[in-house]
Amino acid sequence: MSAGTPGRVRPSVTLVLLAVACVSYVLQQTLVVPALPTIQRDLNTTTTWSTWVFTGFLLTAAVATPLLGKLGDTYGKKRLLVIAMMIFAVGTVGAALADSIGVLIAARALQGAAGALFPLAFGIVRDELPPERVGMGLGLLSATFGVGGGAGLVLSGVILEHLHWSWLFWIGLAPVIGALVLVWRLVPESPVRTPSRVDWLGALTLSAGLSALLVALSEGERWGWLSAATLGTGMVAVVALCLWVLVELRVPEPMVQIGMMRDRAVFWTNAVAVIAGFAMFGTFLLVPTFVQMGAGLPEAIASQVHYGFAASVIVAGLYLLPSSAVMLVVGPVGGILEGRVGARALTGVGFVVLALGALALAVAHSDGAQIVVAMTLIGIGVGLVYAMLAKLIVDAVPREVTGVAMGMNTVMRTIGGVIGGQVGAAVLSAVTIPGTGGVPEEGAFTIMFVLAGAAALIGALGTLRIPGRRARARASAGRPEGAARGRLEPVDRAS
Repeated sequence: MSAGTPGRVRPSVTLVLLAVACVSYVLQQTLVVPALPTIQRDLNTTTTWSTWVFTGFLLTAAVATPLLGKLGDTYGKKRLLVIAMMIFAVGTVGAALADSIGVLIAARALQGAAGALFPLAFGIVRDELPPERVGMGLGLLSATFGVGGGAGLVLSGVILEHLHWSWLFWIGLAPVIGALVLVWRLVPESPVRTPSRVDWLGALTLSAGLSALLVALSEGERWGWLSAATLGTGMVAVVALCLWVLVELRVPEPMVQIGMMRDRAVFWTNAVAVIAGFAMFGTFLLVPTFVQMGAGLPEAIASQVHYGFAASVIVAGLYLLPSSAVMLVVGPVGGILEGRVGARALTGVGFVVLALGALALAVAHSDGAQIVVAMTLIGIGVGLVYAMLAKLIVDAVPREVTGVAMGMNTVMRTIGGVIGGQVGAAVLSAVTIPGTGGVPEEGAFTIMFVLAGAAALIGALGTLRIPGRRARARASAGRPEGAARGRLEPVDRAS
């Protein structure tokens, strides 16, 4: 038995290895965030360039995820997963060795290109686990978004307090290498394939459109939302994405089936994924900033800041741990309940709980206990929503296109998260305490928490547009035979 062709292993072993791989990726996404000011000083660069250490990661993740997901459907999900993890490992080593901001941004971009790890892992779970355990498996993998994110912020503070920032990557490399070796040796290759040619023109136009869109969203606040640069980049995004749709409608073997994207279940699941990303980032990114308010400010300015806890980076990260911990439980439990309740109903419940958490933050945030309670509610909501979004996509598409379908859903979540982060930054920059040089007012955080809660309620309403089990069963019965070969035509369009 060769290393590349392992015998069958227990599905639970496969699931644990995939979860470790996913956590290692999310850790690297968030570990760097608290370190950006330190990196800026150490590499003698500007705030703009240091921000691209995070933005470049998100950008390449959004671009590469659907492409590698499609290649996984075609050439084998385990094979592409190993390749993605190798790319991730190379990028991590490059980031650890970087001695200039340009090298660090390039290395981070290489790390981000492994973003397809999630949809590939979701596809393997669908192919390898017994049907009754797929929901639980998807829930566990979805929970790693929050678990890795919260743990990354805490671990980053500990590392930065005692070691050079390069150790963020050296320490983060250990689980990446371990997971890579174990996945290569033990995870079975998926037997489900969709033979097709690579749609390079579709990949190019989609990459150009997503890149322009994320650059416009990421830089809009700095450039000015109505500036020529922002509007021009946004127009490039619109043109490129329209061109991508035209290409996909005309090529014989498109990278992404437009019919699949217009299917009512897929369309509305992707729509609420954008909202979920917005609501999550609109709370998760702001809470550490809120609890740190007052720390490190000159005494004259700090005396005007009557909110926050002046917490350290480590303590600020600890406020996210309740939500991260509860996600680890809620995701798999939601997957188990899905068989009785249904993914659509649980998604709606998750959005409502997420809204309650965000609105609780808006009205009660004067002591640590209130923050913990609100973040626990947010963790329950996000855990349910993220787990059920994966299940809704899996239920809506044929096995042969799981990778690319999950890839596009991941991209939608990323776009929503970037929008949430940028709206939060814009609100905090616009509503400031006079005479403090731009320190946000307490009301700025309240506004953003209300916006996140309102978005979550809209997401709950959006889930009502997703077909339920009976509607999906009727749609599957009427689906053309070509759908079984991965050429899904819309049965119930999102009109």
